[in-house]
Amino acid sequence: MEKLEFIDENGEKIEFFIVDETRINGINYLLVSESDSEDEEAEAYILKDVSEAVSEEAVYEFVEDDSELEAVGKVFSD
Repeated sequence: MEKLEFIDENGEKIEFFIVDETRINGINYLLVSESDSEDEEAEAYILKDVSEAVSEEAVYEFVEDDSELEAVGKVFSD
């Protein structure tokens, strides 16, 4: 599994593992987990790419809108 590292607003490094990715309506979404083990229970999150199209680095934020979270979650569950 590919690892993704973030720096939060407190300057702390957070690591996630990419479980799956998809593109919906021109927006990239990642399904990430706190663990790289499929045997271990871990929280899963959906991240949305909010970077500018011309940007070399992707900027992701957590999907918090309930309807968007439900719709993207259905795609990942299929």
